[in-house]
Amino acid sequence: MKKIYIILTYTGTILSKIVKIYTRREYSHVSISLNEDLTKMYSFGRLNPYNPFSGGFVHEEIDKGTFKRFKKTKTKIYSLEISEEQYEKLESIIEQMQAKKNLYKFNVIGLLGIMLNVKIKREKYFYCAEFVKYVLEQSQVLELPELVKPEDFENVSGISEIYRGVLREYRIEDN
Repeated sequence: MKKIYIILTYTGTILSKIVKIYTRREYSHVSISLNEDLTKMYSFGRLNPYNPFSGGFVHEEIDKGTFKRFKKTKTKIYSLEISEEQYEKLESIIEQMQAKKNLYKFNVIGLLGIMLNVKIKREKYFYCAEFVKYVLEQSQVLELPELVKPEDFENVSGISEIYRGVLREYRIEDN
């Protein structure tokens, strides 16, 4: 068995505030990590921490990019056990997307569709929760609602909360 990590965050950006108002939930963004120290953390979000209008596939890091800029980012981190086969498939899918990351864009229209309760799927376009759902479903880990939101990952069967607090204060030995 291997573990993957689901990371819910709230940075306080304008978009995250809009999502938080709409969902009435504490967290507005979700990422997936293939390791506990979160050095292999991926999602769809800002390509440049100072430009909210340019988004796509991102390799996120606790002390770089958007999370470095927004130092008080709040987080809830979960672990989920999966099989070796599922892990290898998940890793392969993410590596393929990362290799062709310029082909992928942020799905702003899909995010607006969520607010209208309408699924708007565009090929090679994702918002954060759509991306995490996609890689988990493609690697046959689990299925999630068609209109997926960050909070949907909190109710996944077998998921365990391992940390809650400020993202930049997360350390493996805390767990």
